[in-house]
Amino acid sequence: MGIIKLNNRVCVSTVAAVCGKKEYDGAFGELYDEHSDDDTFGAPTFEQAEEEMQRRCFVRALKKGGFSVTDIDAVFAGDLMNQCTASSYGLLDYGRQYFGLFGACSTMAEALLLSSLCVDGGYFSRCAAIVSSHNCTAERQFRMPVEYGGQRTPTAQWTVTGSGCALIDTGSSGMYIKEVLPGIPVDRGVNDASNMGAAMAPAAADTLKRYFSESGKSPHDFDVILTGDLGDEGHGLTTELLSYEGFAVKENYLDCGMLLYKPEQDVHSGGSGCGCSALGLAVYLYEKFRKKEIKNALFIGTGALMSPMSVAQGHSIPGIAHLIRFSSEV
Repeated sequence: MGIIKLNNRVCVSTVAAVCGKKEYDGAFGELYDEHSDDDTFGAPTFEQAEEEMQRRCFVRALKKGGFSVTDIDAVFAGDLMNQCTASSYGLLDYGRQYFGLFGACSTMAEALLLSSLCVDGGYFSRCAAIVSSHNCTAERQFRMPVEYGGQRTPTAQWTVTGSGCALIDTGSSGMYIKEVLPGIPVDRGVNDASNMGAAMAPAAADTLKRYFSESGKSPHDFDVILTGDLGDEGHGLTTELLSYEGFAVKENYLDCGMLLYKPEQDVHSGGSGCGCSALGLAVYLYEKFRKKEIKNALFIGTGALMSPMSVAQGHSIPGIAHLIRFSSEV
């Protein structure tokens, strides 16, 4: 059980990103394909707004790639709501083979991983990997409704209101998937739902350690190492944990949760949610490959595998981290 090398040409042919007002006002602004000024996307509830956001993101990706719905063989989708509600309802009308995924905030990497394996194996010609999260739906489900105005701790992260979609096929785009490494759940006893960075960092460090040890590569072989949503707290812990194992990642190690917002927006420890890594992939990493500014990158989707039930019962929070290696070379 380890690194899976893809045998055929598999690329990220198109990406799309749709977001809320806070994200649009953040570091990447005009790079988003669409945004909502009030985070509702014209829907009566925030839950339905997330469904609509994911639907719009899927449509945007199809349009940008010049594809129709029938060009998509399968959809791998997920979100943070119970039973993947946003994905199930948002993509309900398209009649595509559908796989509902829950990897918490690692779901975008999980969707990319499974899509790439299915395309590489010849089972599907083109897949859509699409996820979403919404600040108001996540707060209502996992903590308390935002209307309560609850005080957030310094280690807390801001759940991203955003949806990202990547279309995976055998075309040519300059961003190819070469290897994947599925994550292993890691639980170090963290039970603070307001410090998910600490819960996920051991899993991120474990996956990166396994990858470097098995591949023989070092952190310096990559232009960018990008984790999903560890934020300031988790980013620092991952750096420290890897240094104990002899891997120095400071120079080229970034985290989506630290990239999306401007410092003055005060998101405490950074961004989180399924949409965090999905937006980071679409507006940062894909753009770097498109502009030929980087040639090799590791993308590690990180997730806190908790639920409202597990929190209520006092369980600790396992982390997960799935890895994708991207290259500009076929």
